[in-house]
Amino acid sequence: MEGGMVEADASAFRECLSLSHKNPYVLRLAFSAGIGGLLFGYDTGVISGALLYIRDDFKSVDRETWLQEAIVSMALAGAIIRASVGGWINDRFGRKKAILIADALFFIGSVIMAAATNPAILIVGRVFVGLGVGMASMASPLYISEASPTRVRGALVSLNGFFITGGQFLAYCINLAFTSAPGTWRWMLGVAAAPAFIQIVLMLLLPESPRWLFRKGREEDGKSILRKIYPPEEVESEINALKDSVEMEMKDSEASGKVSIITLLKTKTVRRGLYAGMGLQIFQQFVGINTVMYYSPTIVQLAGFASNRTALLLSLVTAGLNAFGSILSIYFIDRTGRKKLVLFSLSGVILALVVLTVVFHESATHSPMVSSVDTSHYNNYTCPDYKLGATPAHWDCTKCLKATPHCGFCVSQVNKLVHGACLVSNDTTKDACQNEGKLWYTEGCPSKTGWVALIGLSLYIIFFSPGMGTVPWVVNSEIYPLRYRGICGGMASTSNWISNLIVAQSFLSLTQAIGTAYTFMIFIFITIAAIIFVIIFVPETKGLPIEEVENMLDNRTLHFKFWQTKRRTSYSGVELPHKNHPIN
Repeated sequence: MEGGMVEADASAFRECLSLSHKNPYVLRLAFSAGIGGLLFGYDTGVISGALLYIRDDFKSVDRETWLQEAIVSMALAGAIIRASVGGWINDRFGRKKAILIADALFFIGSVIMAAATNPAILIVGRVFVGLGVGMASMASPLYISEASPTRVRGALVSLNGFFITGGQFLAYCINLAFTSAPGTWRWMLGVAAAPAFIQIVLMLLLPESPRWLFRKGREEDGKSILRKIYPPEEVESEINALKDSVEMEMKDSEASGKVSIITLLKTKTVRRGLYAGMGLQIFQQFVGINTVMYYSPTIVQLAGFASNRTALLLSLVTAGLNAFGSILSIYFIDRTGRKKLVLFSLSGVILALVVLTVVFHESATHSPMVSSVDTSHYNNYTCPDYKLGATPAHWDCTKCLKATPHCGFCVSQVNKLVHGACLVSNDTTKDACQNEGKLWYTEGCPSKTGWVALIGLSLYIIFFSPGMGTVPWVVNSEIYPLRYRGICGGMASTSNWISNLIVAQSFLSLTQAIGTAYTFMIFIFITIAAIIFVIIFVPETKGLPIEEVENMLDNRTLHFKFWQTKRRTSYSGVELPHKNHPIN
């Protein structure tokens, strides 16, 4: 909230915990709005497991990689559409109504997906879900930020990140629960309507954001909410600060006229905020997080684990670590600051990506060979490319899985690292292989280093989640002036979803074209670029009231020694020592 200078340190986390008995109303606001993050996370997690069984039911999906990518990414396309107009909806109708609209769309999309009779209808449902998630991803953290005391704002906005990762973990649990149920993936996708319905009920009982109310001239409504949020001794100062901020903004609005992209780019504080906010959102996706979350079970299979259930079970570990990492973020984000946390996060991501690159390179270059004897045992099912190949003796499992039409690798559990049969991939062949107690691989090959890939995935999540997973959303909820917050938040959210779409739509195709190892290598170079970007363009907003963030951006200079602190100047021109608030 706007207001005086407030120091954010380790006690901020303790104060956030104390809200449970000091002011449960604030936590109620944050938790209710944070379910929007749960919707985001559930959709991310549930499709990764459901896709394994959708491929089994719809053979066209199993045969066509682009169709698998479309089912995943059409939700992102919907999110882009909704996020692009979400800023206007947030500003025109309010944060609360934006969240309710998101819930309704998500509920409708979940029902359509559960009832889908073909891939086309499934994709339509994914678009509806995407429309809802795109709105919720922007409106939820914005609502929390505007209804939180300054001192614990970062921790409470991080709750949205916890709900995202918690939603992913919940999705994997539900995926596992329905692996043996009739309809499998339909239940997985249909259950997603429950969080949306719960949030509709909760949000109907909550007020609008006090900042939005002040801006719309409903000051008395806004004051009554502030009195519930702040202790009695702080209420009047907060009311006066917010009132002054809105009045100043209204004057600026009258002077500058209608908000446009040109107006935004000409406003120095907004332009610099957009550099940081949009850049963080873009890099959040391009360092590869949703290749891990959308395709985690597939990556596990690429690492050499054949069973769908095994892939889901092992993916549950990464989802759990993701949720745990977001809890760490709630503790550290107001203790260490946003910038240091995200740089530490990115450094760890590089380490994890190096591990994944090495492991998948080793798996591809030491793949089990195709045995002509083993293959001839299934003479009627031999892979056509292998049968017609000029040098079949040089074929290994990796080459078999890249054959056209799609082929699989059938191997004895005893000799799975030595040799196996290359067969055409269909249900008949799969059953023939498994009926003899053998393993059937279609995504990845047996590997003695597959368990190291799981370590790499776990390291990736452990480092990504506390920093890069939550900081972009927190910074974007803090960094823009109130007048521009809705439209700028929409622009940043749109950039996130566009980046998400590009990565999700290209990951499987890249792994097929250049291999999994080189795909992860690309992410390494992108992560290095992200570190350079954060050092140069992202300011530290820890514990700063919104008007001070504006002042900081207006007077911003490059500060490469981000680990050092500076002295800052108050609005009255007096230099103030403040060890926790560097001006970067």
